Amino acid sequence: MSDEQATLSSTGRAGAADLRRSAANPDYWYPLAWSDEVGRGKIIGRHFAGEPIALYRGQSGQVYALEDRCAHRQVPLHLGVVCGDQLKCHYHGWAYDRIGKCVDVPYLGKERRPNGVRSYPVREIDGLILVFPGNPALAEARLPSALGAAGHRQYKTRRLNREVNCHYTFMHENLFDMNHQFLHRKQMGSIRASCLGRQHGENWAQVEYTFSRTEGKSSMGERVIVDMMRSRGDARKDFRDHMRIRTDYPSQSLKVWVGRNIEESQDPVLDVWLCYTPIDAEQRTNRTFGFLSVKKPPIPGLIHVVWPFVTWFTERIFLEDKEIVEYEQRAHDAQGSDWNNEVFPPIRDLREVLARCGVSR
Repeated sequence: MSDEQATLSSTGRAGAADLRRSAANPDYWYPLAWSDEVGRGKIIGRHFAGEPIALYRGQSGQVYALEDRCAHRQVPLHLGVVCGDQLKCHYHGWAYDRIGKCVDVPYLGKERRPNGVRSYPVREIDGLILVFPGNPALAEARLPSALGAAGHRQYKTRRLNREVNCHYTFMHENLFDMNHQFLHRKQMGSIRASCLGRQHGENWAQVEYTFSRTEGKSSMGERVIVDMMRSRGDARKDFRDHMRIRTDYPSQSLKVWVGRNIEESQDPVLDVWLCYTPIDAEQRTNRTFGFLSVKKPPIPGLIHVVWPFVTWFTERIFLEDKEIVEYEQRAHDAQGSDWNNEVFPPIRDLREVLARCGVSR
């Protein structure tokens, strides 16, 4: 390997930092579990970038997040017992309140209580439990109000939930770059993406596309998502579908409109929201949480009849994407650095945002 190859960055420029070694910024909200995974009086253990976090729901119904290691012997608190809104360690029964303060050591008395454990800001939005791993003073200002269209009644939504063995930045790039439609040729035929424009700011990047089919036919899944929402006027020759993909660090969204001009304002037929929570300390594995929402057609009940086709189609697309980004991670690990020579301007924009918002290691 030449010296030039060894110093190539993820944008193809020599001397820049390796984006795959940029850690996810903890000063944002990240999903750790689904609300229905944590029933009243239940506890589960999760990780954010190697940090163990215990999520439990007190008898009040509120969810709390504590460091998942007892201050006494460091055993996981998620093995313990919920008592009211307190959490008792499985080993010696040390009790912690919702802010992590040790409130009882059964065999010492309350006058000799030691220090407690760290607590984290936690919220439930649209059926997801989000935790703020960073500076708590920043949490409230950065709390999202909604996660895509999951809470909108005019949409039918499926959860997206999978563990992917790659750095979270590969996930952002994969969704952002619709030039990879060749990867999905078995599911969608030959599709050509045309970039309509791009914009970016301090902590966001956006790209817009339209598409043309060069070979093959649309799958049943595509027709369910898009064609059911077309009106007769959309058959004209100058008709174009429109896709907007946006990273608002650390989450992403993808929206599709049919027969839409960029200036028009209307609900998209497809609204996807995604967030990639790093699991391990090296951040080579992420748990992808998300929602895929399809707008209901005018015929009552039709969306429920055709929903299995939506699930079948999107699941195969996501599996192909999962496989390819895991290949990218393996290539990075084998080469010891990022040899990518990226030429697509929107991806260069995105990488700059990810590098600026991430934490260098």
